[in-house]
Amino acid sequence: MEKRIKNALSSVKADYVEIRVQEGVNTGITYVGKELESIGEHNAFGGCVRASIKGGWGFVAFNDITNLPRYVEMACEQARFVGTEQRLLAPVPVIQDFVKAKVEIDPADVSLTDKQTICNTYNNIILSSKQIQTSNVRYLDSHGAVYFANTDGSFIVQETIFCGISLLAMARDGMNVQQAYHSVGDLRGFSKVRHLENKCQEVTKQAIDLLTAKPVAGGKYTVIADPKLCGVFIHEAFGHLSEADFIYENKKMREIMVIGKRFGIDALSIVDDGSLVGEAGYNKYDNEGTPTQKTYLIKDGILTSRLHSRETAAKMHEKPTGNARAIGYAHAPIVRMTNTYMEPRGYAFEKMLSEVDNGIYAVGALGGQTNMEMFTFSAEEAYMIRNGKLQEKVRDVVLTGNVFETLMNIDAIGDDLEIYGGLGGCGKGGQSPLRVSDGGPHVRIKNVVIGGR
Repeated sequence: MEKRIKNALSSVKADYVEIRVQEGVNTGITYVGKELESIGEHNAFGGCVRASIKGGWGFVAFNDITNLPRYVEMACEQARFVGTEQRLLAPVPVIQDFVKAKVEIDPADVSLTDKQTICNTYNNIILSSKQIQTSNVRYLDSHGAVYFANTDGSFIVQETIFCGISLLAMARDGMNVQQAYHSVGDLRGFSKVRHLENKCQEVTKQAIDLLTAKPVAGGKYTVIADPKLCGVFIHEAFGHLSEADFIYENKKMREIMVIGKRFGIDALSIVDDGSLVGEAGYNKYDNEGTPTQKTYLIKDGILTSRLHSRETAAKMHEKPTGNARAIGYAHAPIVRMTNTYMEPRGYAFEKMLSEVDNGIYAVGALGGQTNMEMFTFSAEEAYMIRNGKLQEKVRDVVLTGNVFETLMNIDAIGDDLEIYGGLGGCGKGGQSPLRVSDGGPHVRIKNVVIGGR
């Protein structure tokens, strides 16, 4: 593989060319209700060439590597048609490296039968209650390698082993339908999906309990968000605004996202770190061969950086951060998050709770949407807080607001950082799902608008 790739790059006539080849094996199992909907393994192989000439880009994806020199020429030909400026890529080190995946239990060493047995066990636990209408158990693992080389002289091989499972229970009482969900997935191997029987029971109970929970009364509340909801908020509402391609192309965001501007209290720090080994968003190098790193987006309340590819870094006169990522060989890399989280501070959850007279404890996130700086998120479950104590469960808790106002309204940050991966992923520019992690500690936010009845 190395010889083929280097030979194809040896006589290139372009400002810059990179080749990425990906090979791997994927396993998937899905139960929907009582039915085993799908099960199987498949091999995947393909690659792409990306060429730049006078600032123009050409891109060719392929599945047959025997014609690699021809694909290189095709990408260069495309770039010549659109190039009008000089090459604009920030410099990065020339790297020769082989990154081997390390896991406790390799999913490849577990039979498909054993994987199916685990999924069937979890599914039966969820369906054991009469109030559960249906279930969804989905398992996925992948074992692969990505080969990367460019005309700067880098040649990198990165192995990746991903494994995860998602559990969903849907309960029904007449027209009242409620669901609960749990997912794990990262690069630590098969051990993460074992022994989740208690989680199946928790998900089942959560969905059933929501049937009798009363809808929350709408209004403004002090909200304590758990680590999972904190992570989703940081990723969706702020992380995407920190991706440099979005900022560069949006005049309004450039005026708002000014380096050195205050965005929160001194205790607020938000990080994207692709170098966290084992997390779902880990890569030692991004898809441009740039080393990943810990990047402070906000540090001590001040906006300090943003996420870059080599191209956006050059255009904005900043340094690459190792955030050029693609979901697969058929896509060109764009600026994406990796493992994004809020750093913990010294506030214990019990103290945070005791200081709230009337509020809401919001747990998890079922989903949501963002529009520029505006966000809407639905909590998985929630509890009223009265006189510093958790009270009755409530449902239909929808948090809405402006991300910048919400960051400024954070007044307490917990000491209990948790980072979550899962089978979901991040979507952007037609590329989804991209494996990522997000998280944070418990966090308390004043004056949050809660939709309800």
